[in-house]
Amino acid sequence: MNVVKPVKSVDDLVMAGLVAPADRRALEEVAARYAIALTPAITRLIDRADPDDPIARQFVPDAAELTVLPEERADPIGDQAHSPVEGIVHRYPDRVLLKAVHVCPVYCRFCFRREMVGPQGLGTLDAAAMQAAFDYIRGHEEIWEVILTGGDPLVLSPRRLREIMEALAEIAHVRIVRFHTRVPVVDPNKIDDALIAALKASGKTVYVALHANHVRELTAEARAACARLVDAGIAMVSQSVLLKGVNDDPDVLAALMKAFVEIRVKPYYLHHPDLAPGTGHFRLTIEEGQRIVAALRGRISGLCQPTYILDIPGGYGKTVVSGSTVQARGDGCYSVSDYRGDEHSYPPVG
Repeated sequence: MNVVKPVKSVDDLVMAGLVAPADRRALEEVAARYAIALTPAITRLIDRADPDDPIARQFVPDAAELTVLPEERADPIGDQAHSPVEGIVHRYPDRVLLKAVHVCPVYCRFCFRREMVGPQGLGTLDAAAMQAAFDYIRGHEEIWEVILTGGDPLVLSPRRLREIMEALAEIAHVRIVRFHTRVPVVDPNKIDDALIAALKASGKTVYVALHANHVRELTAEARAACARLVDAGIAMVSQSVLLKGVNDDPDVLAALMKAFVEIRVKPYYLHHPDLAPGTGHFRLTIEEGQRIVAALRGRISGLCQPTYILDIPGGYGKTVVSGSTVQARGDGCYSVSDYRGDEHSYPPVG
């Protein structure tokens, strides 16, 4: 199918043949809560003949999103508990998140910030809020790395990105700038000379963390976009989410990780799904995830091994999902140790 425009509504989904007209009413309820957007690049990837298509599962809304479980929460990893000023999350001593924008070119149905992103979300930081964010970074000399996330920071124009990078260039203690994005996969033509020049405007070391969950997302166009970034001297790492019905199979996951390495993207994080509202149909158990990740050992190169992590609900940070940090209890929950050595319950108990 030759798709030339983004899909942004239930009507668009029906017109594109991605959902049945009979499902319209339930999906309108989903759309009233959570944003919908698919780029032409993603819409073209979806196999409409496959009811279990892993690309569709990630981006096409599902009535299952209306089921909210008791343990799910609007801010599952506790961003707001660590937000000293608008747009900044300072959870770890040496790095901060800078959430300059809260819109994305696509909206993942499992998104852990789904209550915050989209047209109905927190919006883009205005000039005053952006200046306050830079002032905070400037005033905290322990901040070594700034991670632009959101929303997807690469939806911003090269001019806006250059302004951000030039502001960070003036802060000597910031040495690393990292961008978390799906753009090279979902809108690869946007990765052009102007955008790359903007990313490099600060003179800092720049990393791009590419989010992809299935090897089919790494099309020839996506691979070329990544090559443009890497050839320009921008290092790339990956982040993926372990998702039921998408990549919860050692062979599928291995193919993705090997493809990352082939295109010079170092596998970095494999996230256990967060407790975002309406995402229970994507989540595996901890034990299932551990078995899948363990199966990667020995079957693919060490270059291809991601770190399997859990973001502890409540804002306590990430922990590696190993036997030493995540242990089953008798009540159906787990005892999870954070990076400080403190223990927490997962899922949280009432």
